Amino acid sequence: MSNEIIDGILEALRLMITFDNELWGVIWVSFRVSLTSTFLAALVALPIGSFIGLREFRGKKSISNLINTFMGFPPVVMGLIVFLLLSRSGPFGELGLLYSTSAMIVAQILLAVPIITGTAKAAIESIDPILKETILSLGANERQLWWELIKDSKKSIIAGFLVAFGQAISEVGAVMIVGGNIRWYTRTFTTSIVLQTRMGEFGMAIALGIILISIAFIVNYGMTRLQTRTG
Repeated sequence: MSNEIIDGILEALRLMITFDNELWGVIWVSFRVSLTSTFLAALVALPIGSFIGLREFRGKKSISNLINTFMGFPPVVMGLIVFLLLSRSGPFGELGLLYSTSAMIVAQILLAVPIITGTAKAAIESIDPILKETILSLGANERQLWWELIKDSKKSIIAGFLVAFGQAISEVGAVMIVGGNIRWYTRTFTTSIVLQTRMGEFGMAIALGIILISIAFIVNYGMTRLQTRTG
């Protein structure tokens, strides 16, 4: 077994150094899907999260609890839901999106929206009420107030974006169910690692694992810098 591990590590280094086409194809699909889904999720989640954070209304606590619940929603269950919606017998089956990167993006958007929504909501709510009163006293309208509070909360919001991206790129259950793990088309870091390990192709699996761990380190480093940075 030790020889297999050593051979796998050496093969992983060879694949990365020689810019193996399949390796970089997986990297491209993973980043394209995860960045697209996280960006689109942010476009939806930021207005919703900031709106909930700014206003007091009946049922706000229930909505907050619902958001918190979906922040930890099992990805494999989300994949099943999206699969049923996009399958031939599902309500959106005619779109033909199943087993495509579009289906993977949809699944990851649904997983990322609650994370960014909850982060934006918490960030807006944590702002000193005096700051809100000061901005309004200077003649700002509601849209200007919203924008100023978003700017003041940018570190927390960026951190939420990074968390959502980190979950998206490391997620395996949902993307495997709706994407099908098709070579050169819907194969990502995680689904490829699962497949290559089952096939005994440890070189590719280790190479992808090293890159995925590096991404996780960069994301966590960025979040730590945001949290410790002042001003």
